[in-house]
Amino acid sequence: MQEKRRLLGMTLNELKEVAAETGLPGYAAKQIADWLYKKKVTSIAEMTNIAAAKRTLLEESFEVGAVPPIDCMKSVDGTIKYLFAAGPGNFVESVYIPTDDRATLCVSSQVGCKMNCLFCMTGKQGFTKNLTANQILNQIQSLPESDRLTNLVFMGMGEPLDNVDELFKVLEILTSAYGYGWSPKRITVSTIGVAKGLKRFLEESDCHLAVSLHSPFHEERLSLMPVEKAYPAQSLIDMIKEYDFSHQRRVSFEYIVFKNLNDSPQHAKALICLLNTLDCRVNLIRFHAIPGVSLESSDWARMEVFRDTLNNAGIICTIRASRGEDIFAACGMLSTAKKQQNG
Repeated sequence: MQEKRRLLGMTLNELKEVAAETGLPGYAAKQIADWLYKKKVTSIAEMTNIAAAKRTLLEESFEVGAVPPIDCMKSVDGTIKYLFAAGPGNFVESVYIPTDDRATLCVSSQVGCKMNCLFCMTGKQGFTKNLTANQILNQIQSLPESDRLTNLVFMGMGEPLDNVDELFKVLEILTSAYGYGWSPKRITVSTIGVAKGLKRFLEESDCHLAVSLHSPFHEERLSLMPVEKAYPAQSLIDMIKEYDFSHQRRVSFEYIVFKNLNDSPQHAKALICLLNTLDCRVNLIRFHAIPGVSLESSDWARMEVFRDTLNNAGIICTIRASRGEDIFAACGMLSTAKKQQNG
């Protein structure tokens, strides 16, 4: 029996193709989108302004495709890590982070990751597959706290700009009037610097951008992040500097601080030179120890000196609060490797 195609994650143009394929009038695509993204139905039977006979026809080949998480873990700080199925034997994690004034979801874009950054558990897992737009959006729509969300960050498992076609479908649905109708300013896409995807993102999206940097020095960044060989940080920063930022996109640089590696005053000064003339901010992130990696987190005092050095030079710099470390939900700690093996 042929597997049904999933409507959740389809753009309006794709839904128009579905309507044509099933003999529905053109306007039905907007109706389906309304049921999917505004009313958030979980079955075609609930789409009551579509004729019953047409719904039956739709159900022969399609399903909504909203699938609830299969497991969750709650941190002492209120952070919740959810596990979602992503096809037979595959899983992804996403992290719900509530605070006093906002509720953020950290979304995954791939099962595993190709980039193999030294400090990241997802990279140690290796790469299995890109998530479909359905599997990405399902993390948002099927989240129990979905209606409370104020912000989304594509900083979960995988490199979003290595799965750029599916990512852009999701961003369209999130920000379009036919979809969620969110402001792009509520969404941040993180990247370690896949140049082709970054160029497209800068040209086509108004969402915020976060670039994983972690060292201002080429050889040192290369030792932490193999992607530096193909896409040096300097070239990525030059690309960002050349772009017209009249749309007021926020650009930030993520900087995990490692003890006696990248936390010296010389590193802070080199970072200031690298980011000179670029309107941006820097987020310092405490390293969270992962198995098999000898790196250590910098101490708080050195991180404060680093932060103050950048702020005094006119670059907004903050130390990001760590959330969910006790359930392996903090930055760099997401992995479903054991679940894939057991699945």
